[in-house]
Amino acid sequence: MQSHSLSCTSLCWSYSISTPPTTHLTKFFKELSVHHGPPLLTIQSSKLSSDLVPVGIQRQPKKELSRILRTDAAIEAIERKANSKKYNKLWPRAVLEALDDAIKENRWESALKIFELLRNQHWYEPRCRTYTKLLMMLGKCRQPDEASLLFEIMQSEGLQPTVDAYTALVSAYGESGQLDKAFSIVDDMKSISNCKPDVYTYSALLNFCSKLHRFDLIGRILAEMSYLGVECSTVTFNTIINGYGKAKMFEEMENSLMDMIESDSSSPDIFTFNSVIGAYGNSGQIEKMEKWYNEFQLMGLSPDVKTFNILIRSYGKAGLYEKIKAVMKFMQKRFFSPTVVTYNIIIETFGRAGDIEKMDEYFKTMKHQGMKPNAVTYCSLVNAYSKAGLIMKVDSILRQVENSDVVIDTPFFNCIINAYGRAGDIEKMVQLFLAMKERECKPDSITFATMIQAYNSHGMTEAAQDLEKKIIKIKENSGNLGFLVHSNSFICWFCENFFLN
Repeated sequence: MQSHSLSCTSLCWSYSISTPPTTHLTKFFKELSVHHGPPLLTIQSSKLSSDLVPVGIQRQPKKELSRILRTDAAIEAIERKANSKKYNKLWPRAVLEALDDAIKENRWESALKIFELLRNQHWYEPRCRTYTKLLMMLGKCRQPDEASLLFEIMQSEGLQPTVDAYTALVSAYGESGQLDKAFSIVDDMKSISNCKPDVYTYSALLNFCSKLHRFDLIGRILAEMSYLGVECSTVTFNTIINGYGKAKMFEEMENSLMDMIESDSSSPDIFTFNSVIGAYGNSGQIEKMEKWYNEFQLMGLSPDVKTFNILIRSYGKAGLYEKIKAVMKFMQKRFFSPTVVTYNIIIETFGRAGDIEKMDEYFKTMKHQGMKPNAVTYCSLVNAYSKAGLIMKVDSILRQVENSDVVIDTPFFNCIINAYGRAGDIEKMVQLFLAMKERECKPDSITFATMIQAYNSHGMTEAAQDLEKKIIKIKENSGNLGFLVHSNSFICWFCENFFLN
């Protein structure tokens, strides 16, 4: 197979194009998780990243919206009945569908209420699979105590937990950072003859160790797997490689990759490809990234759109803008269509570099190609215009967003509030903060820190101190900043002290 190196004038890849192997890590998590339905309103975390929202944050089509509303109504109707003990002869389909929908949407409190109602039905039969689904949901929602209680109820009903149920409980503790408890569950599994931990259990454990940077435990887990005769799968190796790469432990990453290549039970796939080049690209080691880009092709792997997005981001961070152009040309030549993520990365790159003209050019190209900008796109544009002092362009973006079907999220409000605060338009900043209530967006610590900084920057130190004291007091009482924007008393206090002045 022929392979060509990367250059700013010629970005090539093997002429023998084969279908990329299945990403086993994706398959693994599908097996351990419940599929999510798209939410009506997406509120992203405060940490923005161009590749976190691959297809844009858009309003749902009318049919989808109708389905969501019906689902919510069904869940709420069943949940209301769950509060009464007299409903024990309900139609099975209604209860089971409401439970399934609550699990899919990770509404753990509703799901547990509906499950309790299910257990009170005269036709109820305990099933291990239902418990496993609930355990997985509780893990995602970081509710290990609820998961542990549910596991006990499962056993009290005479069910023998399966390997999947135990693995779900391990994940519940692992997601919450309670590795000691997770290891303890695995030890319990080893003492049960027909419930030994399998490769999925250990892969989950390795994943949590990597996320928590407990790399000292990886050797112990691998040794235990070897002792029990559990072979590492492609998922297992990918988990370790990805963890080492993100931690910039490149020697360990390459050693694990060599072990994977030499293994009889697994081989590198597209996830491995992207993890390795992404690790070197993110750390600015462009030569290493390009070297492995070619090495993986020699192994018979073909790059995908995500691979090119990684290259573009890495070249952007390194200031190699000609190579970004070369990647885009190569994608066009090989019939790879850039995605919204691709353009978001490029727009963010040129925006951070202060090249407004180039950023605008790619933004126009994106729209001409029929791609809908999303909240991440607009955040990148707002940040760039704000830094360049082009507040009029920020006004234009705000109008575009208001006239589009983009669902505005908390990070977007944070960006736009920061832009007007930096420009000294405190009144506009406050108006936007109050608009969060209308959009049902919860402010976070970044929202309030941004506003306090704006007040301080423009000599309004007393206002900044008052706001900070109020936030600290309310947070101590409730432990939650998000409800502030929905609190009428806080809104009234805020308007009196910051808006009417």
